[in-house]
Amino acid sequence: MVLLRPLALLLALVVSELYCLSWFIDVSESQGPGATLQSFSFNCSPYIPTLELLHVQPPTTFFNPPSLTRWQGTYVGKMTLSSSARLDALTVNHYELQLRFTCGNQVTEGRLSVNVQRDPNRDQCAGRFASPAGEIIQVRETVTPRTPLYTLLLPGQGAQMNITSAQDPPYFPGPFSIDGQGQLWAPSQGLKGQAQKVFQLQILVTFGQGRSCRGMLTVKVLPVSSSQVSFPQQAQNITIPENLVPGSKVAQVHARGFDVRYEIVSPVPCRLFSIARVDGVVRTTAPLELAQAPDAAVTRLRVKAFERLRPWDSAELDFQVDVQSVNRWPPRCLPALLATQIPETTPVGTFVNTFTCTDPDSPGSTLDYQLLFHSPASASSLCLRDGVLEVNDTLDCDAPGACLQHTASILVLDSGQPPMTTEVPVLVMVTPVNEFSPTCVSRTFRVREDARPHTLLGSVMGTDLDYPHDSIEYSISGGSAPFAVDSLNGEVHLLGPLDYEMQKSYRLTVLLTDHSQDQDPTCHRSGSCTITIEVEDVNDHAPECEPPFQELTVYAHLGRSLEVTTVSCRVAQEPQRLAFSYRIVGGNSQSRFSLQGAVLVHNDLMLGPPWPEQSHTYELLIRVADAGPSTPHLSTTATVIVHIVPWRASTGATSIHRTTVPSRMTPLLVTDTEVFWQPEPWFVVVLTVTSALLLLGLGWFLSWLLRGLTQVLQTSSKPTQALLLNSIQGTKGSIEGFVEAPRMETPQAPSSVMSLHHFDGRAQDSRTGRDYLFNTHTGARRWL
Repeated sequence: MVLLRPLALLLALVVSELYCLSWFIDVSESQGPGATLQSFSFNCSPYIPTLELLHVQPPTTFFNPPSLTRWQGTYVGKMTLSSSARLDALTVNHYELQLRFTCGNQVTEGRLSVNVQRDPNRDQCAGRFASPAGEIIQVRETVTPRTPLYTLLLPGQGAQMNITSAQDPPYFPGPFSIDGQGQLWAPSQGLKGQAQKVFQLQILVTFGQGRSCRGMLTVKVLPVSSSQVSFPQQAQNITIPENLVPGSKVAQVHARGFDVRYEIVSPVPCRLFSIARVDGVVRTTAPLELAQAPDAAVTRLRVKAFERLRPWDSAELDFQVDVQSVNRWPPRCLPALLATQIPETTPVGTFVNTFTCTDPDSPGSTLDYQLLFHSPASASSLCLRDGVLEVNDTLDCDAPGACLQHTASILVLDSGQPPMTTEVPVLVMVTPVNEFSPTCVSRTFRVREDARPHTLLGSVMGTDLDYPHDSIEYSISGGSAPFAVDSLNGEVHLLGPLDYEMQKSYRLTVLLTDHSQDQDPTCHRSGSCTITIEVEDVNDHAPECEPPFQELTVYAHLGRSLEVTTVSCRVAQEPQRLAFSYRIVGGNSQSRFSLQGAVLVHNDLMLGPPWPEQSHTYELLIRVADAGPSTPHLSTTATVIVHIVPWRASTGATSIHRTTVPSRMTPLLVTDTEVFWQPEPWFVVVLTVTSALLLLGLGWFLSWLLRGLTQVLQTSSKPTQALLLNSIQGTKGSIEGFVEAPRMETPQAPSSVMSLHHFDGRAQDSRTGRDYLFNTHTGARRWL
């Protein structure tokens, strides 16, 4: 049979009571058929138990076989009275029922003692007295006048009894009388000469509150016999043990005479003993436990023997029954099971639980106690002092497997012979207590400022001395920083973008809260530590040149170098960054120009004859990139348009004519934010088809309209200002551009800059990054 340990302990308790201890119950004689006498609870898993009634002493059919039903995981047995039950305390006041309980392979037997109590409210006349024929008594004609002839036993106290039938002479020699104790007295004249007569007496029994019943007594007067009834043996003392069950034989008396009958005449009524009317066997009728009935130690019995047909011919015998004490019952303990729970912080010496044990055989005797551990087998956390279970050692639940369920037994021994024991199961559950607050070590994490969201920065390692040690939840105090901590494992993640130029470091307070470390689920302890997050600088801003577009006119001498302009660039977000590299990436045909740092130099040393007669224009693209250890290296492109005019004698001195951008045409930074939307695929298909149809119709209409506009625009040739987009930067669709001032070039006169090839604007393609020139009137483009 496989049972959980607590259930096994409970079953052991029930079985031990069933085997070692008898149940004593008191039942009123007024209980009728079907009444429940006793209920039993059994644990028997996974088997189906049985409960049987083996026998009843004295034999009777008043008890049904026990029933056994399952209720909420346990089995409940019941003992009930049968349909033929008619309990009468005056007839039999004690029954012994032997029960057998079977659970799997384990069979246990026990006794149920039923004491029948008289019901003072039972106001009915029972037995032959209440029958139509009535109770028949026989007396000798030589009976002494005014002596008791019969005692009427009725339930209840304080009943009044009167003879209501007529007792008129000459048939009656004199009136019979009955007193309040139910004793029928002979007439004062006696019954001499009334042999063979029969006197019928109607008796009215009146109880309190107007309740009454009637019965009949028939008195037969017998003539005197010549024979004599006598006992051959003399008075004797009989010693019996107190553990005799009711119905056990005590002794047997024998009297000489014809058809002799026996009865106990003293004490009347006799609660402990009865005698068989025919064979004279004296038997016990109730338990003889001296602890419960000390007066049962010595009983003096007077037995009367008489002939059945002549009851006046009788003899009496006196003898004494001594009851000897026997160590019959093991000690009884309350409670029968010690089950409790204590916190792990319980101090040494604290009382865990108390119980009381007594010896039913010898109240007040000294008992011995022994503590036996079952799990763990060698536990020293508990001890037993003077019958009190207390804590003997420090309890600790902060290690795996340390918080235990202590199961033990207390063995209680009495001092009788033979010694008897009782085992009290003990179940002590040690519950955890949240004693310590979680802690963690302050740490420093480093992260690049271009790290993406959800980047793992590191972990906060929290520790807790309470078991389990990893039951910690993490959180960040305050929610303004772009960081989050995983509540389960303490991992710190990045939530949003970082900017080294805005904030170089963060100090976060991480809160640690423990859980599941106390019997009370609402009991928590918390701690905290500080982590520092340092942002590493990343080159994320390209240089900006002021101005981004220059247009210069240079009067050059043959064979001489000339500084044209200085390219001035900076990083507005990082003013401390001053190291830049400069390189001409376009427009430097014949290598006429070179850079000395940020200075653009025109070199005519390689210029050979013939000397050009006309001016020449160079459109130079200068890439400016940041230098230094920071990566990646970002760059921007500055545009410098240089008009080289050869020096002539008529020209005064070599000079540079710089075209400046008017204040009203200052380059303007335009920021365009594109919203990204990812529609459903079916919507894209529908939108594409619809747009294609609209564009076909709109394209035809615009082609007709543009032909007319082109003719009108070609007729007008006045100069127009152009927009130059110097660089395009941004994240997720952000575009930054610069609007340039218009430039005018002419190869004929250095003092006037006219439109070159009708391209009056310059821009940069947003997809490829290539620069191109465009005509604002016609829309024509030329890639550089």
